[in-house]
Amino acid sequence: MWIKVPTSQMMDTEDTQNVTELALALAKNAIAAAIKSMEEAENPIKNIDWITQGEFTEERGRKQIEEFISNWEYQGCWSHYTEFLKREDVIHSFHYIYCVHWSIPTARRPIARTTASVYFTIKINTNKPPDTPIDVSYVFESHSFVHR
Repeated sequence: MWIKVPTSQMMDTEDTQNVTELALALAKNAIAAAIKSMEEAENPIKNIDWITQGEFTEERGRKQIEEFISNWEYQGCWSHYTEFLKREDVIHSFHYIYCVHWSIPTARRPIARTTASVYFTIKINTNKPPDTPIDVSYVFESHSFVHR
């Protein structure tokens, strides 16, 4: 009776296969983590389902901005309110301008010295159908980068 003893070549093949499977699993996990990291980096602020141009009113626009900024991360000491500023009649569109005023009021200083503002523009294009989502952009005060 002969007993077949694994040769070193067979053991090398099994080891190579185990290493390959482990490397593949590690690579898949690394790729999944990288994708998640990129998605979070590209969209650090969670978006909302914006209303359509046909559903838009000045008040609904203000409420949508409030809903949008409710997803932002900020310290609880900050208070804010959203104010409609004006409507601009631009060629083939209307721009509705809002300002979100941020401040840190206290009992000793109800009118805060520290403030910040974010300016939102909601663009309604008169050439697009009413079921088109509104176009929203915003700029932080003293910055020129336009967020969409």
